[in-house]
Amino acid sequence: MATHKDPVCGMQIEESEAAGQTDYEGTTYYFCSTSCIDKFEKDPENYTSQ
Repeated sequence: MATHKDPVCGMQIEESEAAGQTDYEGTTYYFCSTSCIDKFEKDPENYTSQ
């Protein structure tokens, strides 16, 4: 199974256990909770630009 890092909180989560996912600029991001999804969707650049 694929493991992904939640871009908001940094938690490692299994793709099949993610609370949700969203696409941003051609990349799919996976989240541990709906609150992390909400934070990401309000300001995705804050979590994707390093």
